[in-house]
Amino acid sequence: MTEIIGSDSINIVSQVLVAMKREQGDSFSYQKVNLAELQRRTGISRKTLRNLQKNGFREKSHGNKGKKRNKTVLTGFTGMVDDLLRKGVHNSAVAYERIKEVGYPGGLTQLKEYMRQHKDLLPAKRQIVSSQGNRGRRYSTGPGEAYQMDWGFVNVEYDAHVEAQVSCFAMICHHCGERYIEFFTNARQENLFIGMIHAFSYMGIPQRILTDNMKSVVVRRNEDGKPVWQKDYAEFMNTIGFETTLCKPRHPFTKGAVERLVRFVKDNFIVGRTFHDLSDLNSQAIEWCNKQNSIYHKAVNCIPQEKHAEYCWCVARELARTVEVAKYLCPIRLISFDGFVNYEGRRFGVPYWYEEHSCRVKRDQGSLYIYNMELTKVLATHPVTWSRDDCFCKDQYQEKQPEELPSVPVKSVIQRAEPPKRLTGFAKFNFDLEDIDDE
Repeated sequence: MTEIIGSDSINIVSQVLVAMKREQGDSFSYQKVNLAELQRRTGISRKTLRNLQKNGFREKSHGNKGKKRNKTVLTGFTGMVDDLLRKGVHNSAVAYERIKEVGYPGGLTQLKEYMRQHKDLLPAKRQIVSSQGNRGRRYSTGPGEAYQMDWGFVNVEYDAHVEAQVSCFAMICHHCGERYIEFFTNARQENLFIGMIHAFSYMGIPQRILTDNMKSVVVRRNEDGKPVWQKDYAEFMNTIGFETTLCKPRHPFTKGAVERLVRFVKDNFIVGRTFHDLSDLNSQAIEWCNKQNSIYHKAVNCIPQEKHAEYCWCVARELARTVEVAKYLCPIRLISFDGFVNYEGRRFGVPYWYEEHSCRVKRDQGSLYIYNMELTKVLATHPVTWSRDDCFCKDQYQEKQPEELPSVPVKSVIQRAEPPKRLTGFAKFNFDLEDIDDE
Protein backbone atom coordinates (compact mmCIF):
# COMPACT_ATOMS: atom_id res chain seq x y z
CA MET A 1 0.00 0.00 0.00
CA THR A 2 1.45 3.35 -1.05
CA GLU A 3 1.58 5.95 1.70
CA ILE A 4 0.09 9.33 0.83
CA ILE A 5 2.14 12.37 1.83
CA GLY A 6 0.42 15.69 2.29
CA SER A 7 1.67 19.19 3.02
CA ASP A 8 1.51 18.54 6.80
CA SER A 9 3.86 15.55 6.48
CA ILE A 10 6.26 17.62 4.38
CA ASN A 11 6.33 20.23 7.14
CA ILE A 12 7.12 17.55 9.74
CA VAL A 13 9.96 16.17 7.62
CA SER A 14 11.31 19.70 7.09
CA GLN A 15 11.33 20.42 10.81
CA VAL A 16 13.16 17.15 11.58
CA LEU A 17 15.72 17.85 8.82
CA VAL A 18 16.40 21.30 10.26
CA ALA A 19 17.00 19.72 13.69
CA MET A 20 19.31 17.06 12.25
CA LYS A 21 21.29 19.70 10.32
CA ARG A 22 21.73 21.70 13.51
CA GLU A 23 23.03 18.59 15.31
CA GLN A 24 25.39 17.38 12.56
CA GLY A 25 26.67 20.76 11.44
CA ASP A 26 28.63 20.98 8.16
CA SER A 27 28.75 17.20 7.70
CA PHE A 28 24.98 17.11 7.08
CA SER A 29 23.86 16.34 3.52
CA TYR A 30 20.33 15.94 2.19
CA GLN A 31 21.41 13.19 -0.20
CA LYS A 32 23.21 11.21 2.54
CA VAL A 33 20.74 11.72 5.35
CA ASN A 34 20.16 8.72 7.65
CA LEU A 35 16.72 7.50 6.54
CA ALA A 36 16.44 5.08 9.48
CA GLU A 37 16.84 7.97 11.96
CA LEU A 38 14.48 10.13 9.90
CA GLN A 39 11.92 7.32 9.93
CA ARG A 40 12.19 6.98 13.72
CA ARG A 41 11.61 10.70 14.25
CA THR A 42 8.79 11.25 11.69
CA GLY A 43 7.01 7.89 11.67
CA ILE A 44 6.98 7.88 7.86
CA SER A 45 8.01 4.72 6.02
CA ARG A 46 11.52 4.51 4.63
CA LYS A 47 10.22 3.89 1.08
CA THR A 48 8.29 7.14 1.14
CA LEU A 49 11.24 9.03 2.60
CA ARG A 50 13.46 7.64 -0.15
CA ASN A 51 11.06 8.98 -2.80
CA LEU A 52 11.00 12.35 -1.09
CA GLN A 53 14.80 12.37 -1.00
CA LYS A 54 14.89 12.03 -4.79
CA ASN A 55 12.81 15.23 -5.04
CA GLY A 56 15.05 17.08 -2.57
CA PHE A 57 12.44 16.70 0.20
CA ARG A 58 10.09 19.03 -1.68
CA GLU A 59 6.41 18.42 -2.35
CA LYS A 60 5.79 17.56 -5.99
CA SER A 61 2.29 18.10 -7.38
CA HIS A 62 0.54 15.41 -9.34
CA GLY A 63 0.85 15.64 -13.13
CA ASN A 64 -2.94 15.70 -13.61
CA LYS A 65 -3.56 18.31 -10.94
CA GLY A 66 -5.95 21.01 -12.19
CA LYS A 67 -6.97 19.07 -15.28
CA LYS A 68 -10.59 18.18 -15.98
CA ARG A 69 -11.91 15.24 -17.90
CA ASN A 70 -13.46 16.05 -21.26
CA LYS A 71 -16.18 13.43 -20.75
CA THR A 72 -17.95 12.60 -17.46
CA VAL A 73 -20.90 10.46 -16.48
CA LEU A 74 -23.09 13.59 -16.76
CA THR A 75 -22.08 14.23 -20.37
CA GLY A 76 -25.11 13.98 -22.64
CA PHE A 77 -27.55 14.91 -19.89
CA THR A 78 -26.43 18.49 -19.20
CA GLY A 79 -28.83 19.91 -21.79
CA MET A 80 -31.80 18.41 -19.98
CA VAL A 81 -30.49 19.67 -16.64
CA ASP A 82 -30.03 23.17 -18.10
CA ASP A 83 -33.63 23.18 -19.34
CA LEU A 84 -34.86 22.20 -15.88
CA LEU A 85 -32.79 24.99 -14.32
CA ARG A 86 -34.27 27.54 -16.76
CA LYS A 87 -37.75 26.37 -15.75
CA GLY A 88 -36.93 27.09 -12.11
CA VAL A 89 -36.18 23.54 -10.95
CA HIS A 90 -33.56 24.01 -8.24
CA ASN A 91 -34.28 20.75 -6.43
CA SER A 92 -31.52 18.29 -7.32
CA ALA A 93 -33.70 15.31 -6.31
CA VAL A 94 -36.32 16.27 -8.90
CA ALA A 95 -33.70 16.75 -11.61
CA TYR A 96 -32.11 13.43 -10.66
CA GLU A 97 -35.42 11.60 -11.15
CA ARG A 98 -35.99 13.25 -14.55
CA ILE A 99 -32.57 12.38 -16.03
CA LYS A 100 -32.60 8.93 -14.45
CA GLU A 101 -35.75 8.15 -16.43
CA VAL A 102 -33.82 8.74 -19.69
CA GLY A 103 -30.86 6.56 -18.71
CA TYR A 104 -28.53 8.62 -16.46
CA PRO A 105 -26.16 6.03 -14.85
CA GLY A 106 -24.44 8.30 -12.32
CA GLY A 107 -25.23 9.40 -8.79
CA LEU A 108 -26.66 12.48 -7.13
CA THR A 109 -23.38 14.11 -6.00
CA GLN A 110 -22.12 15.07 -9.47
CA LEU A 111 -25.54 16.42 -10.37
CA LYS A 112 -25.62 18.57 -7.22
CA GLU A 113 -22.19 20.00 -8.02
CA TYR A 114 -23.20 20.75 -11.62
CA MET A 115 -26.41 22.51 -10.54
CA ARG A 116 -24.47 24.51 -7.95
CA GLN A 117 -22.07 25.74 -10.64
CA HIS A 118 -24.92 26.70 -13.01
CA LYS A 119 -27.24 28.55 -10.66
CA ASP A 120 -27.12 31.52 -13.02
CA LEU A 121 -29.61 29.67 -15.28
CA LEU A 122 -32.33 29.88 -12.63
CA PRO A 123 -34.92 32.65 -13.15
CA ALA A 124 -34.79 35.63 -10.82
CA LYS A 125 -36.48 35.09 -7.49
CA ARG A 126 -39.42 37.11 -6.29
CA GLN A 127 -38.85 39.64 -3.57
CA ILE A 128 -39.24 37.89 -0.25
CA VAL A 129 -41.34 39.62 2.39
CA SER A 130 -39.83 39.78 5.86
CA SER A 131 -41.05 37.10 8.23
CA GLN A 132 -43.89 38.01 10.58
CA GLY A 133 -42.85 35.53 13.24
CA ASN A 134 -44.69 32.62 14.79
CA ARG A 135 -48.39 33.22 15.43
CA GLY A 136 -49.56 29.77 16.40
CA ARG A 137 -48.68 26.33 17.62
CA ARG A 138 -48.78 23.14 15.58
CA TYR A 139 -51.49 20.72 16.58
CA SER A 140 -51.81 16.96 16.10
CA THR A 141 -54.73 14.62 15.50
CA GLY A 142 -55.30 10.95 16.12
CA PRO A 143 -55.17 8.19 13.50
CA GLY A 144 -57.96 8.47 10.93
CA GLU A 145 -59.40 11.50 12.71
CA ALA A 146 -58.91 14.31 10.18
CA TYR A 147 -57.94 14.80 6.55
CA GLN A 148 -57.16 18.16 4.95
CA MET A 149 -58.19 19.07 1.38
CA ASP A 150 -57.62 21.99 -0.96
CA TRP A 151 -57.38 23.03 -4.64
CA GLY A 152 -54.32 24.08 -6.63
CA PHE A 153 -54.23 25.50 -10.17
CA VAL A 154 -51.72 24.90 -12.98
CA ASN A 155 -51.47 26.35 -16.50
CA VAL A 156 -51.12 23.95 -19.43
CA GLU A 157 -48.78 25.04 -22.23
CA TYR A 158 -48.83 23.83 -25.82
CA ASP A 159 -46.20 25.08 -28.29
CA ALA A 160 -45.02 27.69 -25.74
CA HIS A 161 -48.53 29.17 -25.41
CA VAL A 162 -50.90 28.80 -22.46
CA GLU A 163 -53.71 26.65 -23.79
CA ALA A 164 -55.81 25.89 -20.71
CA GLN A 165 -55.83 25.65 -16.92
CA VAL A 166 -56.23 22.49 -14.86
CA SER A 167 -57.21 22.17 -11.21
CA CYS A 168 -55.39 19.88 -8.80
CA PHE A 169 -57.43 18.36 -5.97
CA ALA A 170 -55.21 17.51 -2.99
CA MET A 171 -56.01 15.60 0.20
CA ILE A 172 -53.65 14.54 2.99
CA CYS A 173 -53.99 12.64 6.25
CA HIS A 174 -53.04 14.99 9.07
CA HIS A 175 -51.76 12.15 11.27
CA CYS A 176 -49.39 10.24 8.99
CA GLY A 177 -49.01 12.39 5.85
CA GLU A 178 -50.62 9.93 3.40
CA ARG A 179 -51.42 12.01 0.30
CA TYR A 180 -53.63 11.88 -2.77
CA ILE A 181 -53.86 14.23 -5.77
CA GLU A 182 -56.04 14.26 -8.89
CA PHE A 183 -56.38 16.72 -11.77
CA PHE A 184 -59.58 18.10 -13.29
CA THR A 185 -60.40 20.66 -15.96
CA ASN A 186 -62.06 22.91 -13.35
CA ALA A 187 -62.77 23.12 -9.63
CA ARG A 188 -66.56 22.77 -9.77
CA GLN A 189 -68.50 21.05 -7.01
CA GLU A 190 -69.09 17.89 -9.04
CA ASN A 191 -65.32 17.49 -9.49
CA LEU A 192 -64.83 18.12 -5.77
CA PHE A 193 -67.17 15.22 -4.99
CA ILE A 194 -65.40 12.95 -7.51
CA GLY A 195 -61.98 13.82 -6.08
CA MET A 196 -63.14 13.23 -2.50
CA ILE A 197 -64.68 9.85 -3.36
CA HIS A 198 -61.49 8.74 -5.14
CA ALA A 199 -59.42 9.94 -2.17
CA PHE A 200 -61.68 8.06 0.27
CA SER A 201 -61.25 4.91 -1.84
CA TYR A 202 -57.48 5.41 -1.62
CA MET A 203 -57.19 6.44 2.05
CA GLY A 204 -60.47 5.56 3.77
CA ILE A 205 -63.20 7.81 5.19
CA PRO A 206 -62.06 9.89 8.22
CA GLN A 207 -64.16 11.32 11.02
CA ARG A 208 -63.92 14.87 9.64
CA ILE A 209 -62.51 16.93 6.78
CA LEU A 210 -60.62 20.18 7.31
CA THR A 211 -61.01 22.74 4.53
CA ASP A 212 -61.25 26.45 3.84
CA ASN A 213 -64.41 28.41 3.02
CA MET A 214 -65.06 27.07 -0.48
CA LYS A 215 -68.17 28.23 -2.33
CA SER A 216 -69.05 24.61 -3.04
CA VAL A 217 -68.86 23.76 0.69
CA VAL A 218 -70.34 26.66 2.69
CA VAL A 219 -72.77 29.44 1.76
CA ARG A 220 -72.36 31.76 4.72
CA ARG A 221 -72.29 31.83 8.51
CA ASN A 222 -75.36 32.51 10.62
CA GLU A 223 -75.65 34.97 13.50
CA ASP A 224 -74.01 32.52 15.89
CA GLY A 225 -71.03 32.10 13.56
CA LYS A 226 -71.98 28.55 12.59
CA PRO A 227 -71.58 27.60 8.92
CA VAL A 228 -74.57 27.27 6.63
CA TRP A 229 -73.61 24.36 4.38
CA GLN A 230 -74.31 24.32 0.69
CA LYS A 231 -77.30 21.97 0.33
CA ASP A 232 -75.64 19.54 -2.13
CA TYR A 233 -72.52 19.35 0.07
CA ALA A 234 -74.63 18.74 3.18
CA GLU A 235 -76.37 15.87 1.37
CA PHE A 236 -72.96 14.54 0.28
CA MET A 237 -71.71 14.55 3.91
CA ASN A 238 -74.76 12.61 5.06
CA THR A 239 -74.42 10.08 2.22
CA ILE A 240 -70.72 9.36 2.80
CA GLY A 241 -70.79 9.82 6.58
CA PHE A 242 -68.23 12.41 7.74
CA GLU A 243 -68.10 15.87 9.30
CA THR A 244 -66.47 19.07 8.03
CA THR A 245 -64.50 21.70 9.96
CA LEU A 246 -63.87 25.10 8.39
CA CYS A 247 -60.63 27.01 8.85
CA LYS A 248 -60.21 30.64 9.80
CA PRO A 249 -59.95 32.95 6.77
CA ARG A 250 -56.42 34.10 5.90
CA HIS A 251 -54.88 31.68 8.41
CA PRO A 252 -53.02 28.96 6.49
CA PHE A 253 -51.49 27.43 9.65
CA THR A 254 -54.79 25.68 10.38
CA LYS A 255 -54.48 23.40 7.36
CA GLY A 256 -50.81 23.89 6.64
CA ALA A 257 -50.25 20.24 5.73
CA VAL A 258 -52.35 20.41 2.57
CA GLU A 259 -51.07 23.92 1.78
CA ARG A 260 -47.55 22.49 1.86
CA LEU A 261 -48.69 19.52 -0.23
CA VAL A 262 -50.00 21.82 -2.99
CA ARG A 263 -46.69 23.68 -2.99
CA PHE A 264 -44.78 20.38 -3.03
CA VAL A 265 -46.82 19.20 -6.04
CA LYS A 266 -45.94 22.38 -7.94
CA ASP A 267 -42.24 22.19 -6.99
CA ASN A 268 -41.78 18.44 -7.41
CA PHE A 269 -44.45 16.79 -9.57
CA ILE A 270 -45.36 19.57 -12.00
CA VAL A 271 -41.94 20.93 -12.99
CA GLY A 272 -40.70 19.66 -16.33
CA ARG A 273 -43.59 17.20 -16.73
CA THR A 274 -45.41 16.50 -19.98
CA PHE A 275 -48.64 14.59 -20.61
CA HIS A 276 -50.91 13.64 -23.51
CA ASP A 277 -54.34 14.01 -21.93
CA LEU A 278 -55.94 14.30 -18.50
CA SER A 279 -56.09 10.53 -18.03
CA ASP A 280 -52.35 10.29 -18.69
CA LEU A 281 -51.68 13.11 -16.20
CA ASN A 282 -53.78 11.42 -13.49
CA SER A 283 -52.03 8.12 -14.16
CA GLN A 284 -48.69 9.82 -13.55
CA ALA A 285 -50.13 11.54 -10.46
CA ILE A 286 -51.20 8.29 -8.80
CA GLU A 287 -47.78 6.76 -9.50
CA TRP A 288 -46.18 9.81 -7.88
CA CYS A 289 -48.48 9.47 -4.84
CA ASN A 290 -47.60 5.79 -4.45
CA LYS A 291 -43.91 6.62 -4.60
CA GLN A 292 -44.10 9.53 -2.14
CA ASN A 293 -46.24 7.54 0.29
CA SER A 294 -43.73 4.70 0.32
CA ILE A 295 -40.62 6.73 1.26
CA TYR A 296 -39.56 8.34 4.53
CA HIS A 297 -40.68 11.94 5.18
CA LYS A 298 -38.93 13.96 7.82
CA ALA A 299 -41.95 16.19 8.53
CA VAL A 300 -44.01 13.26 9.86
CA ASN A 301 -40.99 11.13 10.88
CA CYS A 302 -42.36 8.00 9.24
CA ILE A 303 -43.19 6.25 5.98
CA PRO A 304 -46.79 7.44 5.41
CA GLN A 305 -48.00 4.27 3.69
CA GLU A 306 -46.85 1.98 6.51
CA LYS A 307 -48.14 4.19 9.32
CA HIS A 308 -51.48 4.76 7.58
CA ALA A 309 -51.99 1.03 7.06
CA GLU A 310 -51.04 0.23 10.66
CA TYR A 311 -52.92 2.96 12.55
CA CYS A 312 -55.23 5.10 10.39
CA TRP A 313 -57.00 2.29 8.54
CA CYS A 314 -58.04 0.87 11.92
CA VAL A 315 -60.17 4.00 12.49
CA ALA A 316 -61.02 5.15 8.96
CA ARG A 317 -63.97 3.44 7.28
CA GLU A 318 -63.91 1.80 3.88
CA LEU A 319 -66.02 3.47 1.20
CA ALA A 320 -69.10 1.44 0.26
CA ARG A 321 -69.88 1.29 -3.47
CA THR A 322 -73.60 2.11 -3.31
CA VAL A 323 -75.86 3.55 -6.00
CA GLU A 324 -75.91 6.89 -4.19
CA VAL A 325 -72.10 7.07 -4.28
CA ALA A 326 -72.04 6.02 -7.95
CA LYS A 327 -74.34 8.92 -8.85
CA TYR A 328 -71.79 11.40 -7.50
CA LEU A 329 -69.19 9.85 -9.80
CA CYS A 330 -71.59 10.30 -12.76
CA PRO A 331 -72.78 13.92 -12.92
CA ILE A 332 -75.93 14.83 -14.86
CA ARG A 333 -75.67 16.40 -18.32
CA LEU A 334 -78.37 17.79 -20.62
CA ILE A 335 -78.55 16.47 -24.18
CA SER A 336 -78.49 19.18 -26.85
CA PHE A 337 -80.87 19.29 -29.84
CA ASP A 338 -78.17 17.79 -32.09
CA GLY A 339 -77.52 14.84 -29.77
CA PHE A 340 -74.41 15.89 -27.79
CA VAL A 341 -73.51 16.21 -24.11
CA ASN A 342 -70.85 18.64 -22.92
CA TYR A 343 -68.27 17.28 -20.47
CA GLU A 344 -64.97 18.95 -19.54
CA GLY A 345 -65.29 21.39 -22.44
CA ARG A 346 -65.78 18.71 -25.10
CA ARG A 347 -68.88 17.32 -26.84
CA PHE A 348 -69.78 13.63 -26.97
CA GLY A 349 -72.60 12.01 -28.95
CA VAL A 350 -75.66 10.20 -27.55
CA PRO A 351 -77.72 7.63 -29.56
CA TYR A 352 -80.94 8.93 -31.12
CA TRP A 353 -83.09 6.18 -29.61
CA TYR A 354 -82.49 7.52 -26.07
CA GLU A 355 -85.57 9.72 -25.65
CA GLU A 356 -84.84 11.45 -22.33
CA HIS A 357 -83.40 14.96 -22.23
CA SER A 358 -80.65 14.26 -19.66
CA CYS A 359 -78.13 11.51 -18.88
CA ARG A 360 -75.19 10.76 -16.59
CA VAL A 361 -71.53 10.91 -17.65
CA LYS A 362 -68.44 9.30 -16.10
CA ARG A 363 -64.78 9.51 -17.13
CA ASP A 364 -62.78 6.41 -16.20
CA GLN A 365 -59.13 6.24 -17.29
CA GLY A 366 -59.10 6.98 -21.04
CA SER A 367 -62.80 6.36 -21.72
CA LEU A 368 -66.00 8.34 -21.22
CA TYR A 369 -69.17 6.39 -20.38
CA ILE A 370 -72.65 7.81 -20.92
CA TYR A 371 -75.39 6.19 -18.78
CA ASN A 372 -79.11 6.63 -18.46
CA MET A 373 -80.41 8.46 -15.40
CA GLU A 374 -80.85 5.25 -13.37
CA LEU A 375 -77.29 3.99 -14.17
CA THR A 376 -78.73 0.73 -15.47
CA LYS A 377 -77.55 0.98 -19.08
CA VAL A 378 -74.50 2.27 -20.93
CA LEU A 379 -75.69 4.41 -23.82
CA ALA A 380 -72.33 5.13 -25.45
CA THR A 381 -68.58 4.90 -24.86
CA HIS A 382 -66.07 7.47 -26.18
CA PRO A 383 -62.28 7.76 -26.01
CA VAL A 384 -61.21 10.84 -24.05
CA THR A 385 -58.70 13.06 -25.86
CA TRP A 386 -57.47 16.64 -25.61
CA SER A 387 -59.01 17.43 -29.03
CA ARG A 388 -61.84 19.96 -29.30
CA ASP A 389 -63.51 18.11 -32.19
CA ASP A 390 -66.98 16.66 -31.64
CA CYS A 391 -66.98 12.95 -30.89
CA PHE A 392 -69.84 11.11 -32.61
CA CYS A 393 -71.27 7.76 -31.56
CA LYS A 394 -72.98 4.90 -33.30
CA ASP A 395 -76.70 5.49 -34.01
CA GLN A 396 -76.41 9.15 -33.08
CA TYR A 397 -78.62 10.02 -36.05
CA GLN A 398 -81.34 7.91 -37.64
CA GLU A 399 -80.05 6.94 -41.09
CA LYS A 400 -83.30 5.48 -42.54
CA GLN A 401 -86.41 7.68 -42.41
CA PRO A 402 -89.92 6.13 -41.97
CA GLU A 403 -91.45 5.13 -45.30
CA GLU A 404 -95.09 4.32 -46.20
CA LEU A 405 -95.53 1.20 -48.42
CA PRO A 406 -98.65 0.20 -50.47
CA SER A 407 -101.10 -2.06 -48.67
CA VAL A 408 -102.62 -3.57 -51.90
CA PRO A 409 -101.15 -4.41 -55.33
CA VAL A 410 -100.71 -1.36 -57.56
CA LYS A 411 -102.75 -1.50 -60.84
CA SER A 412 -102.81 2.12 -61.97
CA VAL A 413 -100.54 2.87 -64.95
CA ILE A 414 -99.18 6.17 -66.23
CA GLN A 415 -97.02 6.70 -69.31
CA ARG A 416 -93.75 8.61 -69.31
CA ALA A 417 -92.50 10.27 -72.54
CA GLU A 418 -89.13 11.64 -73.46
CA PRO A 419 -88.71 15.27 -72.45
CA PRO A 420 -88.94 17.79 -75.35
CA LYS A 421 -85.70 19.08 -76.76
CA ARG A 422 -85.03 22.65 -75.84
CA LEU A 423 -83.20 24.99 -78.26
CA THR A 424 -80.24 26.85 -76.93
CA GLY A 425 -79.66 30.55 -77.34
CA PHE A 426 -77.34 29.93 -80.31
CA ALA A 427 -80.04 28.05 -82.31
CA LYS A 428 -81.12 31.25 -84.08
CA PHE A 429 -77.70 31.38 -85.73
CA ASN A 430 -78.16 27.90 -87.27
CA PHE A 431 -79.02 28.82 -90.90
CA ASP A 432 -79.37 25.20 -92.00
CA LEU A 433 -82.24 24.84 -89.60
CA GLU A 434 -83.95 27.87 -91.13
CA ASP A 435 -83.78 26.36 -94.64
CA ILE A 436 -85.46 23.18 -93.38
CA ASP A 437 -88.24 25.24 -91.83
CA ASP A 438 -88.83 27.16 -95.14
CA GLU A 439 -89.34 23.96 -97.08
